[in-house]
Amino acid sequence: MPAPILLYDGVCGLCNRLVQFMLRRDRQAIFRFASLQSALAARILARHGANPVDLDTVYVVLDHDPAKDNPNHDATQDDSTQARQPDERLLSRSDAVLFILHQLGGFCRFLAFLLQLLPNSFRDWAYNAIARHRYRIFGRSETCILPTAKNRSRFLDL
Repeated sequence: MPAPILLYDGVCGLCNRLVQFMLRRDRQAIFRFASLQSALAARILARHGANPVDLDTVYVVLDHDPAKDNPNHDATQDDSTQARQPDERLLSRSDAVLFILHQLGGFCRFLAFLLQLLPNSFRDWAYNAIARHRYRIFGRSETCILPTAKNRSRFLDL
């Protein structure tokens, strides 16, 4: 099964803290990362009808098929690979955060369980409120933060 991919705003202080948090706690290195400003993110979001210019949302891509990002990809190719490969899915906003917390395990999984008890509409309302003010509260950098050499292979847009 392909590794889940976190698509995040590469210049957002909160998003960069989330990535650093995940790198420290994802001991099995299951997550991969790409900034929303990357060409990879634009292709993935376009396939799902999401606006790649909207940087207010964090996404988790599940069952990513890298062949679909190949410019030579033929959509009419043999369906036998499709039978083995589930369709790519895109989680956004609070659903993405819940998935991340659940996958990290431990206290994070417990927190995900508690948050999941709240209605999705309330979770997304809270997510949107934080997203609207994230630059003011957590800051903004002019460029995406570069990962350490140890974690570089987990970033797909470098």
